[in-house]
Amino acid sequence: MPEDMGLGRLSAMVVAVVLLMKCINGEDPYQFFTWNVTYGDIYPLGVKQQGILINGQFPGPQITSVTNENLIVSVFNSLNEPFLLSWNGVQQRRNSWQDGVYGTNCPIPPGKNFTYVLQVKDQIGSFFYFPSLAFHKAAGGYGSIRIYSRSVIPVPFPPPAADYTILAGDWFKQNHTDLRAILDGGHDLPFPDGILINGRGSNGYTFTVDQGKTYRFRISNVGLVTSLNFRIQGHKMLLVEVEGTHTLQNTYDSFDLHLGQSCSVLVTADQPARDYYIVFSTRFTSQVLTATSLLHYSNSAVSVAGPPPGGPTTQIDWSLNQARSIRQNLTASGPRPNPQGSYHYGMVNTTRTIRLANSAPVINGKKRYAVNSVSFVPADTPLKLADYYNIQGVFSLGSMPDNPTGSGGYLQTSVMAADFRAFFEVVFENSEDTVQSWHIDGHIFFVVGMDGGQWSPASRSNYNLRDGISRCTVQVYPRSWTALYMPLDNVGMWNVRSENWACQYLGQQFYLRVYSPANSLRDEYPIPKNALLCGRASGRKTRPF
Repeated sequence: MPEDMGLGRLSAMVVAVVLLMKCINGEDPYQFFTWNVTYGDIYPLGVKQQGILINGQFPGPQITSVTNENLIVSVFNSLNEPFLLSWNGVQQRRNSWQDGVYGTNCPIPPGKNFTYVLQVKDQIGSFFYFPSLAFHKAAGGYGSIRIYSRSVIPVPFPPPAADYTILAGDWFKQNHTDLRAILDGGHDLPFPDGILINGRGSNGYTFTVDQGKTYRFRISNVGLVTSLNFRIQGHKMLLVEVEGTHTLQNTYDSFDLHLGQSCSVLVTADQPARDYYIVFSTRFTSQVLTATSLLHYSNSAVSVAGPPPGGPTTQIDWSLNQARSIRQNLTASGPRPNPQGSYHYGMVNTTRTIRLANSAPVINGKKRYAVNSVSFVPADTPLKLADYYNIQGVFSLGSMPDNPTGSGGYLQTSVMAADFRAFFEVVFENSEDTVQSWHIDGHIFFVVGMDGGQWSPASRSNYNLRDGISRCTVQVYPRSWTALYMPLDNVGMWNVRSENWACQYLGQQFYLRVYSPANSLRDEYPIPKNALLCGRASGRKTRPF
């Protein structure tokens, strides 16, 4: 059971001492974080709102780490409702116990704490964390995660003069509780009120650069419902990384970033010394929202001039062609010294094809969202705990169909069964008029194709089986499809979800149970001894050590 706040601090100190002793004995390094989650007044669009703060900050503290480091994050919930944090893009190797979604973890009760024990095993790149329950994401509580390469691993570009983070996303002036009530009533959310850049509205944030130097910008779309395009007035952007994969280094004037996605670009301050706009605007919306921040040359005495540069608005083909240009750098090292291209995904035989179609049915008189007609409803017990304790009646394997059913929507706690070390072909099919964005926890996948119209087996003839980008979040354009190859190399219970947070909240998600019959520590870590137990798992034992 969770400890009280005072005992939680003592427990964290004990854990710290033990882990430091392990570190001395040669294990990968440890970092320790203590976070207090509170409500607080914020004014991002000039209107007082109830925000979710971490250690008094919005956005929350940045996590800066190096490949294979262990991150010990003790989270104290000072809200008046249960809370969880999840780690978008952190793969949680062999450890879905730490994933921080309701399918794997009991919520942290008000006034209690939980300590996450994460390892960024064999990962590099740009990611973020966010609150996963109760539409809390609409109130903040998110922050950035950087994972640097180890010093012995070559990086395919010179060290930048500085490394900047941008967390951008659409924002509503209404509190998250009001937005949640709208969705609970079966209604659509209104159009967002604005775009935030690092928690602030237009011109609320400035990035200072020295003329002639090159800078890395790590950008994440942490919004709720809209894709974004970003650009920097008068400057080119060199794409170098997408969600932990070094990319072919293409140059862009502007770049689309869909819900839940992250990337890194290099920007050289090679223009006359003055201030320039950094612009974010919504994509594929009839009304275009725009927000700006400033790129300030340190030797400049000239303020920003002219209107912010315009960008693409509703053009789908433009975005599709750009997406196809994002490819893997086959010769660059990833988190390990071997080149990224040494894994020849296109030569692996797929073991199963999964076709996933999104829809927006009305069920019991209310708007819902579904995958293959199934609209997910949370169980009374986290699925991972029910699986571990063999608690019957919480979920059924096979409750998530492999293919679209063509039937009306229905409610179900949907779980798809999968075998460890299988190799999936996954096809997302979008027959609607809006862009979809999908994330798969615990895994990376290779984007092998995307196109308009209906997918068919003949579509495979145009797959990219050589240098498709590997990532964890991918878009699906309106009336289009996107195909992935995905190695199932991580045992656990993993969330597959829409990154449109209204769709996710109203059922557009399911869980993928990747199972190994070996029941070995080689494949999966045991249940954490500090695991919170709730629902039908309450009162059971975790493990003694």
